[in-house]
Amino acid sequence: MEIERKYLVSRDDSFRSMVSASYLISQGYMAVIGATVRIRLRREVACGQKLSPSALQTHGGVLSPSTEEGKGGEGTAYLTIKGKSHDGGLSRYEFERQIPIPDALEMLQLCEGGRIDKVRHIVNYEGHVWEIDEFYGDNEGLLMAEVELKEPDEPVVLPHFIGPEVTGNPFFYNKNMLTEPYPIWRHTLPKEYQ
Repeated sequence: MEIERKYLVSRDDSFRSMVSASYLISQGYMAVIGATVRIRLRREVACGQKLSPSALQTHGGVLSPSTEEGKGGEGTAYLTIKGKSHDGGLSRYEFERQIPIPDALEMLQLCEGGRIDKVRHIVNYEGHVWEIDEFYGDNEGLLMAEVELKEPDEPVVLPHFIGPEVTGNPFFYNKNMLTEPYPIWRHTLPKEYQ
């Protein structure tokens, strides 16, 4: 069972000094009734840095960091199946397994509606691991944080860069951002998070 909360992130970049690792993620989704099937390819990049568009290249239809931005190696790939959300989007069943990269690249070609491309920055704060997603491509400009919890009512100390909670808001589901990307609805957010 996955239990997580999602929040907007301050656009002042103050989180960057707290980042311990960063990963470029390209992911796609397969059509399944009653669940979400995600294919994800993850590669390490320069810690805490915003990648310039010129630093990102497409190889085999998948976004890749340039040699200067990347940390070397092919990365890792995962197949994830997620059930329907419960508790207002706070929890849901999750199954995840690492898969060979060539298989992930093949499966990404089968995904419908394109890909989500983002850099995930890891921040450890007050006993929790925060994942700050900085989106690129069709969702460029969106900064969102997730924190996984052991229990739905587990107390969590919010870092100074965390903004309004968006847990359960379907606009912020990665799969939905393929068909309704951030630029379409960014005007609905408070000005300081647009």
